[in-house]
Amino acid sequence: MTSTRREFMVGCSAAVAAMAGTRLSLAAFAADASEGDVLVVVFLRGGMDGLSLLAPMDGPDRAHYVAARPELALPAPSAQAMSPLAPPFGLSPAAAPLYPLYQSGKVAFVPASGLVHDTRSHFDAQEYMELGTPGVRSTGSGWLTRHLATASPAGVTALIPTLAVGNSQPTSLRGQWGTVAMTSPDHFNLDTGPWWWRDVQRATLRRLYSAGGGAVFTAGNAALDAVDMVEAMVAEPAPPAGGAAYPETEMGRQFHLVASLIKQDLGLGVATVDVGGWDTHVAQAWAPTEGWFPSLVRELSTSLAALYTDLDGSPAGAWSNRLTVVVLSEFGRRVRDNADRGTDHGHGNVLVLLGGNVVGGVHGRWPGLAPEQLYDGADVAITTDYRTAAAGCRSLWYSPAQPMG
Repeated sequence: MTSTRREFMVGCSAAVAAMAGTRLSLAAFAADASEGDVLVVVFLRGGMDGLSLLAPMDGPDRAHYVAARPELALPAPSAQAMSPLAPPFGLSPAAAPLYPLYQSGKVAFVPASGLVHDTRSHFDAQEYMELGTPGVRSTGSGWLTRHLATASPAGVTALIPTLAVGNSQPTSLRGQWGTVAMTSPDHFNLDTGPWWWRDVQRATLRRLYSAGGGAVFTAGNAALDAVDMVEAMVAEPAPPAGGAAYPETEMGRQFHLVASLIKQDLGLGVATVDVGGWDTHVAQAWAPTEGWFPSLVRELSTSLAALYTDLDGSPAGAWSNRLTVVVLSEFGRRVRDNADRGTDHGHGNVLVLLGGNVVGGVHGRWPGLAPEQLYDGADVAITTDYRTAAAGCRSLWYSPAQPMG
């Protein structure tokens, strides 16, 4: 007989409920996961405007870009100029925290990438991307679940094999029973009622699950070990390493949580982070570094840079060399801005990769912004299927076939 930690959780919850009306907060466990490399997938929900993150600084596309976005175009020569990338591209000044990592070869951008399927529905596009099967919703597993099935060493047991930062498991992990959904470490606990009897009840559970050697007993002890480990982390939180400074925001705390669990060496193989707020139809920005969109980009870039710096400077060694971050969104925005100083649902976008084994630079094939080069006469065309770039995550190594420039 085999038993997963999820099965244990069901039995454990029933047993403890009979004792004191208890709950095991925000947790669902499984037995096995990979060790070593860690893949972090950041989904920017709402359709991030790639042309306000990465834009042409010069060449023929510069004129098309400025003409299409008289209110929103990123300036090239000014005090708030873009940071130069591979020609013809520049990086938004709001993303300045990522630029030193780009210069050191730790960040890659893949413009004109995305979902090769014609939909401007947030729900459909997100589901297709997370399943990895554009146009098909009936797929029984998410793309990260299939990645784990091929990447996880047999027989490896992890306390926390996969993490979904938030209250629920994303579609990309559909079919993966090893996911812990956690908003913060202090929400991951065995709450058995008033504090004065929790230690007694936990000790009782320890005795119950140390009385045998079967799968249920093993899974029960492992689940309690996970709770103990996370509670210890909350009691004595480790400060960020390497001088990393996370934003004092919900997003910053989410990335700090991911780094903290990676450094605890609990066997974490995959973590997902959802960042909403990118559906910018109205009042997207008032200046290159002012407004809703630039503020989100700055917060995201600062969080990503802090994550890498924290892991790169950790005493455990080269955690950053075991890290690959994939940042994607369901689609880009229209090339032309709208009358409300915003942008509407588009097609091609920018995929961002970060990590110690990422081949830095700007990669792919840029289709251009001339009217005859646009998809459906309005959008950035897709020349790189997002799955082509993400496929390198199977070995946690991104090796583009066609560098740009």
